Parts: sequence; C-alpha cells; structure tokens
Amino acid sequence: MKDIRSGILTPLAVLVLLCAAGVTGYTFIEHWDFLDSLYMTVITLATIGYGETHPLSTAGRVFTLVLILGGIGVMTYIFTSITELLLEGGLKEAIRRFKMQGKLEDLENHYIVCGATRSGLSVCEELSKTSRPFSLVVIREEEVKKFMARGWCVVTGDASSCSTLEAAGIRKARGIFCALSNDKDNAFIAITAKGLNSVVKIVTVQNEHNPEMTDKLTRAGADIVINPSHIGGLRMASEMLRPATVKFLDSMLRGQKAGVRFEDLEAGEKAEGRPLGEFKGAGSKGALVVALKNQANQDYEINPLPEVKLKKGDVLVALGTPEELKALAASLA
Repeated sequence: MKDIRSGILTPLAVLVLLCAAGVTGYTFIEHWDFLDSLYMTVITLATIGYGETHPLSTAGRVFTLVLILGGIGVMTYIFTSITELLLEGGLKEAIRRFKMQGKLEDLENHYIVCGATRSGLSVCEELSKTSRPFSLVVIREEEVKKFMARGWCVVTGDASSCSTLEAAGIRKARGIFCALSNDKDNAFIAITAKGLNSVVKIVTVQNEHNPEMTDKLTRAGADIVINPSHIGGLRMASEMLRPATVKFLDSMLRGQKAGVRFEDLEAGEKAEGRPLGEFKGAGSKGALVVALKNQANQDYEINPLPEVKLKKGDVLVALGTPEELKALAASLA
C-alpha cells in the first residue's frame, strides 16, 4: 500500500513543486502577478505553446527554457509511474484496499482471527462458509493481496498491539480467535483484547502440551483454550469407534458449500413460556432441535420433548441448513 501511495503522490508532489518554482520565477524575474505567472507556468509545462503572456526578458527566456526541460522530465516521470501502476495492477489493488477499508469500518458484531496459520485459516473458511463477518490479522504485507482476493477483510500488523486490533474493529467485535503458533503471543493478544473490549469472547489455541500454559492463557483473558493434540487424540479414537458419525460431521464441515450445520439459537421474548413444539417438532420440516441448554442451571437436555416450556435466554442446539436455522432463529427472537 505504501508503494502504491508513493507511486501516486511522489510524482504529484514533484509537479506541484515545479509549478511553484515556475510561478515564483516569473514573479521575481518578470514582476508578473500570480495569475499571469501561473498561466505561463502551466502552458509551458504542458508544452501547449499558446504564446507568451507578456514579452519576456532575456532572463525570462532562459528561465522558460529551464522550465520546459524540467517539465518534460517531470511529465515523463508522471506518465511512466501511472503506466507502471496500471500494468502491475497496483491501481486496481489500491481501489480494492480502499473498499476493504470501508468494509472494515462497517463491521459490527464480527469476529477477529489472529494469525494465518492452519488453525486460523480453518476458522476463516468456516466463518466464510456460514456467512459470518470477520477480519483476519496477518503479520506480513504480502499476505494481504492473497487473502483479499478471497473477499476477506485483512489487517496487517502485530495482533497484540492496540493499533492493530483497533484497525480490525476490536471494540465492536463479538469474538476473537488467537491462532498464532506461539502461546505467549496468544496470551498477549488476549490481554490486549480484553483491555480494549472487556466483553469480547476469546478462543485461543494452545500449542504446548503443558497444563500450566492452559492456566496462563485463561488468566490472560481466554474464555476457551483449545489443545490440538488433545482434540487430535479424541478424533483418532472416534475414527476407530464411531466412523459413521465422524464421516457425517466431516461432510458438514468440509463441504465446499455451507450445507448442514449445528447452530446455537437463543430463545427471545417470543418464546417465553411457549412449548418447544410450537417452533419445531421432530416430525416437521426445517431445522432439528437436538438439545436444549437451560439458562438457569446450564444443564443440557438431549432430544427435548415438544412439551418443554421455553424461557428467555435458553439456548437451542439445532441442526439444519443456513436457511432453516435462520428461519428458526427469527421465530424464536
């Protein structure tokens, strides 16, 4: 971005300086007023050749020759810079970045993913498939173009710094994923994020197999700590013991499209005191409610009966397509 800005602003700055030098020269050498000096400078630099505004003295003609030679060089430099930007796609990328900046400023109730690691990119792909707004924080500038081409909002910088998280929209974010390969970096991100937004939910990956690190990440502000080694072991056991279930879950998460997903849906005022069967029964078409989390005691009721009365704040664990889940969420709000 700095190269693009430099390629546009530097030639323009040189042109402005040359115009200022021309106006100053004609003012002091020929004693012309500002408008006559500016007019003569412009037609000289543009090589239009309308003729002299006023008769020139010998010193004025020498100055005009110098201005013409300088103007030819500057105009050549400007056209070369613009052509280079167009040929290299720099201008197109600049426009794309300006649009992305606008999207970043409009983000609200979104998620921030810190780190273009395997874990971080997996999170981004899932958020993208389920149409959830998010921004990705990367450390290297060359990564921006690659992820911008996928339609993602990307921010460069140190994810543990306040300025970078501010640019990613931390104050309006719903959650943040700390997916860097260094646990200490993830802890610093959690501390900084909580300082800027005390209610943001933080999920972090733990790379070291060390119980003490889990405690440190939690004390740093992480709400949930994920250990890939532990998850990998559970996955291996599941592949052996319940392969059909694993393949079913894989078909949901690894499909090219959003497909079927599990979703948390919170009961609102519309659902207060009404039976679950009024919103979704197992025999009707639409999303399937597989569990109900009671807001009062945080217990889960598996396969809840249609007669169960809902309370505001209860969380329904539902299974269905994005459209079915959206329709159920709207009826519960």
